[in-house]
Amino acid sequence: MTQLRVLAAILLLLVAGCAAESPGGPSGGSSAGAVSYGPDELVLRVDVSGGLVPVAMTVTEVPALSVYGDGRVVTDGPVIEIYPGPALPNVQLQRISTAGVAKLVDLAVDAGVGRHADLGMPNVADAPTTHVMVRTAAGEQVTDAPALGIGEDSLPAAQRAARQRLQRLVESLSDLRSTLGRDAVSEPVPFPASGAAAVAEPWTELGGDQGLAPQQPVAWPGPALPGEAVADRPGVHCVSATGEEGQRILAAAGKANTRTPWSSAGSSWQVTFRPFLPGESTCADLTHR
Repeated sequence: MTQLRVLAAILLLLVAGCAAESPGGPSGGSSAGAVSYGPDELVLRVDVSGGLVPVAMTVTEVPALSVYGDGRVVTDGPVIEIYPGPALPNVQLQRISTAGVAKLVDLAVDAGVGRHADLGMPNVADAPTTHVMVRTAAGEQVTDAPALGIGEDSLPAAQRAARQRLQRLVESLSDLRSTLGRDAVSEPVPFPASGAAAVAEPWTELGGDQGLAPQQPVAWPGPALPGEAVADRPGVHCVSATGEEGQRILAAAGKANTRTPWSSAGSSWQVTFRPFLPGESTCADLTHR
């Protein structure tokens, strides 16, 4: 009996040791297997922001990639290169399995997301910052990389290596069919947004408008413009709507372009649209992603 107790104690110690050394969270290794995600829970996101862009775009930019717990993948798709372009961004929806979601989480962890690696700072002015977020058993892990893939030759080898790992991750996430397998990712379709936010500013004629046929103002179908001021965004005003009103805004925007004047409260406005992604329903949601 004593020998059995000793063997049992040794076995318990071995199991405890394996559990303690099991990779997970920001330290590396598999992190998704033990996590249960809600259908609308944001699991992984790649977002590029900043640089020389209008302040309004800091509210309306669509993340490059968002992966949700039920396997939905929402991306900012290509837009036809014409002027003026479509008023709505080309938000696309694809689907992967929950096993595919777990694999992407592991790739992000293996790339060092959330480990606070020293990425250095390339000597590049006004470059955008790449934000990568992954949700693991340890919670939300985030890495921000200014000027990712730009001007890194002057950085020390360790910083370049950390940046290259992150760059390879971003490239893998931008080509999911190569990363997960062609049959593991559905064909892209338009994302069915629940509503939209709209950033409004007074409509003025621009130099690029010369030679274009004048556009008649379109009656604004949503809350009165310009809306409420956006915190920490000087001069930016935003309105939002979901439900039937949100769908009216999306339908009207789908027939418009980026230079369409919108009439509201006796004035004409230029409006930049941002369809809502899962978990978003107000302008404030777009400034805290």
